This record gives sequence, structure tokens and C-alpha cells, in this order.
Amino acid sequence: EVQLVESGGALVQPGGSLSLPCAASGFTFGDYAISWVRQAPGKGLEWISRISWNGRLTYYAESMKGRFTISRDNAKNTLFLQMNSLKSEDTAVYYCNVGSLWGQGTQVTVYS
Repeated sequence: EVQLVESGGALVQPGGSLSLPCAASGFTFGDYAISWVRQAPGKGLEWISRISWNGRLTYYAESMKGRFTISRDNAKNTLFLQMNSLKSEDTAVYYCNVGSLWGQGTQVTVYS
């Protein structure tokens, strides 16, 4: 089955860190660039970051630069998002995305 499965969502305090993995299966993961996207409560989708097929090129939304790091392990068919210095406005459901393929999302809640 072709799918993306995010995990790692949690409740964290402001200033905390979290790492989100996204496990891919059913397709040749290493052939594709892949993105992280999030959706905050009551808001639309917000693009976070993208990584090239080989991991050499990374792109970030301006508000995430310096706090979030995208990476991938093609041998393990897994994408990662390392999030540091989390803020309340980072509260959202986080998704990984390849073309029209989306995972089910994982909830990150930043609270004080």
C-alpha cells in the first residue's frame, strides 16, 4: 500500500523541542522530493519545508528558518522534521506530502 505515516506529535511547553518522523511505504521514496505542511486550528494549510530526493537541497518557510530542520534517511524510507524553540503558534496538525499523497497527520500542541 502506498502511504505516508507521521508520528511523534505531543504536548510540549514553549521553548521545547520535538522530532517528527514520517515513514513512507509502497513507492520508491528516494526518487521524490518531499515536504512538511501543517494546519493550525481554524486555519488553512501552511507549507513548512521541502527536501530534495537526495537530501542535498532544503527549503524553508521564512518563519521556520533557524528553528526547524528537515532531513531524510532514504535507506529507511523516512523523513524527519526537527523542531526547536517551539511557540504556541506552532500548534497544528503536521503532515508529510509527496504530490497528491498525504499522511494522516500528527498533532503538535505547544502550551504553557
